[in-house]
Amino acid sequence: MGMRWYVARRLMWTFVVAFIIISITWGLLAAAPDKDIIEAKQKAAQQGQSGEAAAERLKKLRGYDRPLWQRYTDYMVDTFTLQWGWSSSRGQPVTDAILTSLYYTAQYSIPWTILTMLIGAGVGLYSAVNQYTKKDHIATFFAFFGMSIPNFWFGIMLLLVFAVHLGWVPVIYNSDVPVFSWANVRQLILPVFVLVTGSIGTYMRVTRNEAAEYLNTDFVKTARAKGADNTRILTRHILRPASVPMSTTFVGSMIALFIGSSYLVEVVFGIPGLGLLTIEAIRSQDTALVIGTSFIGIFASVVGNLLQDIVYTLLDPRIGYGDR
Repeated sequence: MGMRWYVARRLMWTFVVAFIIISITWGLLAAAPDKDIIEAKQKAAQQGQSGEAAAERLKKLRGYDRPLWQRYTDYMVDTFTLQWGWSSSRGQPVTDAILTSLYYTAQYSIPWTILTMLIGAGVGLYSAVNQYTKKDHIATFFAFFGMSIPNFWFGIMLLLVFAVHLGWVPVIYNSDVPVFSWANVRQLILPVFVLVTGSIGTYMRVTRNEAAEYLNTDFVKTARAKGADNTRILTRHILRPASVPMSTTFVGSMIALFIGSSYLVEVVFGIPGLGLLTIEAIRSQDTALVIGTSFIGIFASVVGNLLQDIVYTLLDPRIGYGDR
């Protein structure tokens, strides 16, 4: 079985998983009571009118009187054609609101991801080479420091010190500054730092454990006997086999952090990204926007797992395409 068929099969399975998740989402929404219909009934009753008649009018206006299969078909078509409805709290289409917020989320997510990969792998390799020494303990403490404290509390403390007292960074996020400017770098330093310190611990631990297993293997001893320096041994002979479990851990942990911790960081630092958009949509009970932002999390999880499977197979040639 070739690589193309393997990727095509994983893509088909990814589509099936997304289809099932979206179908379950629709079922939950169809079964849940609509707050707008409840409010319409209450307002009509307060005005001395028939609450049931007001509810029926609103149901007919929104198409709730149609058969379930027709509503389900229209929902699936709208979902896969990116017709996600209108955001009542933002006064714009849901897709436009999400694209605008993703623009700001990407500004800290991209450097955060790159720095986590580089620092986590680097600290892990350094600890593996200096295993059970003072250097190893210092590197481990540095890597796990961010994981031991809540991200939102750490962010608030950093803001109090570096923004309020020292004035080195702005207190309020300014969305009008250019992306590639020093002003934008200053206001994104703390969010990126909080996320990096909170995410490198897991990546560093896996890198350290996997690299330590290969330090005394025969092919590493052969490379040393041939005169290879430590840098070449670490990057060419140890890092590649260790990258297989590292890729698995990285995708899972980064998706979890993206959906969880990054949302809290956006609230603390006032970044108008996807996390803050989701929380505001929940507060305002904007159902269409809540569903749309949930789709982004579903998409990130499904695509992340797809990329993980492909990278896993590419990094380890011993894994056959038919085995997965």
